[in-house]
Amino acid sequence: MTEIHRVRHRMAADERADRAAELLSDGFRLALVAGHDDGDHLRVVYLFLAGRPDRRVELEVVVPADDPQLRSLADLSFPVGRFERELMDLYGIAPTGHPRPRRMVAHAHWPEGWYPMRADAGSPPEFDRTGGFPFLTVEGPGVYEIPVGPVHAGLIEPGHFRFSVVGETVLRLKARLWFVHRGIEKLFEGRPATGAVDLSERISGDTSAGHAVAHSLAVEEALGLVLPDRVHRARALLVELERLYNHATDIGALANDVGFALANAHAQRIREQLLRINARVTGHRLLRGAIRPGGVTLRALPDVDELRSIAADLAEVAELTLANSVILDRFTGTSILSTDHAVELGCLGYVARASGVVTDARFDHPVVDLPVTEITAPTGDVLGRYTVRRDEFAASTRLACDLIETGDCAINHDAVVPAPSGSVSGVGIVEGWRGTIVHRVEADATGHLTRAKIVDPSWFNWPALPVAMTDTIVPDFPLTNKSFNLSYAGNDL
Repeated sequence: MTEIHRVRHRMAADERADRAAELLSDGFRLALVAGHDDGDHLRVVYLFLAGRPDRRVELEVVVPADDPQLRSLADLSFPVGRFERELMDLYGIAPTGHPRPRRMVAHAHWPEGWYPMRADAGSPPEFDRTGGFPFLTVEGPGVYEIPVGPVHAGLIEPGHFRFSVVGETVLRLKARLWFVHRGIEKLFEGRPATGAVDLSERISGDTSAGHAVAHSLAVEEALGLVLPDRVHRARALLVELERLYNHATDIGALANDVGFALANAHAQRIREQLLRINARVTGHRLLRGAIRPGGVTLRALPDVDELRSIAADLAEVAELTLANSVILDRFTGTSILSTDHAVELGCLGYVARASGVVTDARFDHPVVDLPVTEITAPTGDVLGRYTVRRDEFAASTRLACDLIETGDCAINHDAVVPAPSGSVSGVGIVEGWRGTIVHRVEADATGHLTRAKIVDPSWFNWPALPVAMTDTIVPDFPLTNKSFNLSYAGNDL
């Protein structure tokens, strides 16, 4: 296992801005901000990450519970301001000086003064039956609005999109999420540290393995549990199998969105093959039940010849898709997300890599050394997001086959989990199929979780969708949305 160092600093609130600015200028990124209710005071933890080599720095500040305020750091980076709005909605910590301190998680019908993550929040009070939907109005000759959602025609989760349009050209798109906020971080509280992985598997259903590994790594670090490399290699195999079936699905769905139903039919056939492999390997088509803190259990290893055959099949589907001049024209130059915008917004995963940003937790925060292929595209358009998926499918197949053929994957392993010596914390980082997943947990001396903070890559990537849609046309939205394919559930915790 690669050695991991996490540095923690508790500091006064007025020291925070300088230190945060210093870390960001040194190439760190803000990975999460976690609120904590410690009774007589509230605590805020900022986790900054940098890769190659792996570096992790936490800044911790305390604010009084009776007057919780922190000066906003939104001027330092865009993600900071969003995390501050989340803290405001869920903990009541006011970000003084924030440029746009409006609600984000809490919709207008949420009662004022109720902060659900506080220890004394109690049962939810009566919610208003209706609530306003505040949006910036774009005005001018010929400008009109198109509201889409939150209820959609397809089998997708709710999200509201407000288009300000002239003709068919999109002047501005605003996305409103958190319709399915489940309070899932609250559900972790009080669970045994080694008995909450089932919750992590359900954070975002198509990322069961990625979130289960991130959660397990966080718990293992908190408890001081070191596992052999063969366990981490087995987990890495499951994460790659998850990447395969999701990328295959998207490659077909993107073709389908421009009318090439034949490619989608073949991609869905391939997806079904991969789901059946998952079931043989773990007993569950979505890879649930195989990963837990301290262990892993596989029923079998995939057949490498079958995986290579599937990869060749998928490559042919992608080749036929891009050989169609109409499809290539629809993909090329559509909804460009520039490299600068991707960096400023903190984008992750294939969304960032398709805009030329080099980011991958398998390189930046490795748990075990893996022969990973680094893949990017320079264009930032739908074509770039398609080709990155295509190339990652091939690379992921090679990695999975390497893990299997080396014969060094644990089939079954259960470690003796030590009891914590006091209050402990840990961080788990995984490159899920959408991008980098980060979990941070705290547990008390009894071994029960007191806090779990979760950041799915969709949280960082959702703001990039409206940016990419600027100056495109309304009919490009379904295609653009599918090229991002962000998780509502992963965002709306």
